[in-house]
Amino acid sequence: MSDYLIRAMGFDGQVRAYAIQSTETVEEARRRQDSWATASAALGRTLTISAMMGVMLKGEDKLTIKVEGDGPIGAIIADANSRGEVRGYLKNPHVDFDLNSKGKLDVARAVGTSGTLSVVKDLGMRDHFTGQVPIVSGEIGEDFTYYFANSEQVPSAVGAGVLVNTDHSILASGGFIIQMMPGAEEKTTTAIEERLSQMAPISTMIREGKSPEQILHALLGEENVQLLDTLPVSFSCHCSRERVEMAISSLGDEEIERMIEEDQGAEAKCHFCNEAYHFDENDLKELQSGSSQ
Repeated sequence: MSDYLIRAMGFDGQVRAYAIQSTETVEEARRRQDSWATASAALGRTLTISAMMGVMLKGEDKLTIKVEGDGPIGAIIADANSRGEVRGYLKNPHVDFDLNSKGKLDVARAVGTSGTLSVVKDLGMRDHFTGQVPIVSGEIGEDFTYYFANSEQVPSAVGAGVLVNTDHSILASGGFIIQMMPGAEEKTTTAIEERLSQMAPISTMIREGKSPEQILHALLGEENVQLLDTLPVSFSCHCSRERVEMAISSLGDEEIERMIEEDQGAEAKCHFCNEAYHFDENDLKELQSGSSQ
């Protein structure tokens, strides 16, 4: 089944909830980044949560997330919008470790346990919201839980899990975000906390083939979930040859001339999808004349 996420309310409007299946999306990112297992898990968790945060936006709004820890994978960058489109990359994709003491991929070791998590929301009309918090565990889900509580003042529970095959491909990926609305009753919070403490790890639920709907039923109780809508999710990059041409043209004639003389051409590669764009001398000369018009 193709990736999708669901939006729902719970407990008669006291809770806002999201759950996602993101296996194909994370696999596409892994394939393009050629990432190894532990790095894939870190990137996949970030993309999974980013996709859910993206659909919290409206219209053409978008957000950029940066997880920058002191671990060997370096920074993880993800973009998402309100249409369920997400893309991401990490600085060092070739990182893998033995499983941690809990028998899981050691994401915290790859990400690092100190650093920052930042979210920039582009809300149009030059209006940008930026929130930044310290990394608290490097496990990604816990770090976003801390972000929501401290930067957006929304008590939340965030979970994301990625399972990786022995050939490094993605076996399964998914996650959830549960948020308490203003005025939520204490007994509702307590009931959800109890369910969270008793439920299986998100990665186990994904391995068992649980759907986003079933994940929310486990978190909130089926009788407490009111499904709002369903949205497809996909890895989507916005790079194009035209955009690269515009970027080269903006460098000006002098810089383009230097490219022609020193390199007899140019190559630009997209960080997100690893698509390479090649420009020979004639291509550059055309852009040069275009930039001087």
